[in-house]
Amino acid sequence: MLIRVEIPIDAPGIDALLRRSFNRSGEADLVKDLREDGLLTLGLVATDDEGQVVGYVAFSPVVVEGEELQWVGLAPLAVDEAYRGQGLAKQLVYEGLDSLNEFGYAAVVTLGDPAMYSRFGFVPAAQHGLRCIWPGSEAAFQIHPLADDALSGVNGLVEYHDHFNREF
Repeated sequence: MLIRVEIPIDAPGIDALLRRSFNRSGEADLVKDLREDGLLTLGLVATDDEGQVVGYVAFSPVVVEGEELQWVGLAPLAVDEAYRGQGLAKQLVYEGLDSLNEFGYAAVVTLGDPAMYSRFGFVPAAQHGLRCIWPGSEAAFQIHPLADDALSGVNGLVEYHDHFNREF
């Protein structure tokens, strides 16, 4: 198993993994659009011994109250069904967080299962006065600060790129 930054030749494998993992095309189309518009801050793949993509995580820019603060959103995260339960999602997320920290990013937000993401160090964003535009997402909207001062004086609406606002 190899975890590395995605390269152009990975795009078809990422697309196929996302379509299989979510049983729909929304996440695959989202990543394709983000990639085409230069909005993928970081994309990591996990490949098996044959080089097939079996895991993927993407990070893209977000703004807080319209201001760029070097924050990114984690989405989507996918692991092929045959590789689930082996810690691959955890490896992908940790590798992404480490890389983003090295690159100087301040915080990562995500919208997902609190039980899963709390294991990675994410906490409810509402605890810090942060929210996203999707109603009823308070428990699922979470943050992982990378910089010590990432949350100092910051609160309000966190917005993903418009690509996230379409129907999935």
